[in-house]
Amino acid sequence: MKLIIGNKNYSSWSLRGWLAAKQSGLSFEEITVNISGEDWEEAKREWGDIQPSSGKVPILWDGDVVIWDSLAIIEYLADKVGRDRFWPKDEAARGMARSMVAEMHSSYLPLRREMPMNVRRRFEGLEISDEARVNIVRILSLWAEARARFGGGGPFLFGTFSAADIIYAPIVSRFLSYGVGVPGFAQAYMQAMWEHEWMQAWIKAAEDEEWVIEQWEQPQRA
Repeated sequence: MKLIIGNKNYSSWSLRGWLAAKQSGLSFEEITVNISGEDWEEAKREWGDIQPSSGKVPILWDGDVVIWDSLAIIEYLADKVGRDRFWPKDEAARGMARSMVAEMHSSYLPLRREMPMNVRRRFEGLEISDEARVNIVRILSLWAEARARFGGGGPFLFGTFSAADIIYAPIVSRFLSYGVGVPGFAQAYMQAMWEHEWMQAWIKAAEDEEWVIEQWEQPQRA
C-alpha cells in the first residue's frame, strides 16, 4: 500500500489517514508532499487518472483500489484487518464512537476555520467566535460522555485506541496549539494522545519539516 499525505505540520486529515494506516498494522509506503507547493501540482499531473478529482490528501493506494477520504480509509482498512481493531466491541460504545466520528467528519467548521492545525506553534490570547466556542463545548461534552461511560479500559476515549481517537487527534493538537482551557479529564486524555508513540513520531516529523505555509502561521480571525 501507498499513503499520500500532506504537510505534517498542517494537514489534519493527513494525520487521520496516517494514524489509520498505523492502526491497521499493515505495511505501507508513506509519500509526503507539500500541498501548497509545485511538487504537489506536478504529482497530480503525473498521476493523472489515478488521482481523485478532489485533489486532496490523504490518498491510499492498495493495488487497483484508491481511497481519498480519511473516514473511507478507516473503513477500508477495518474491512481488511477486522473491525474490532478500529471500533469498540461493545455495541453501545461502538454506536457512540461511530456517531462521534461522523459528527467530527461533517461538523465544527468554525473551529476548523479559526484554529487551523499547526503542530509546531503555540498561540496566546486567541479570540474566537461564539460559534467556535460552541464547537469546543460540544467536543468536550462528547469526550466526557465517552470517557465516563466507556473509558474504563484505558486512557483513550473508549478505553483502548480506536477510530474515535484517530478522528479527534487533530483536535487535541489544536487545543494545545491555541491554549484551549479544558477540564482535568480532558487534560489527561490529551496527554495520553500526545504521548502516544505514533503521535510523537508525527510531531517530530512535523517539527523537522522545512515547509512553511504562511497563511496558517497566524490564527484565522473570527
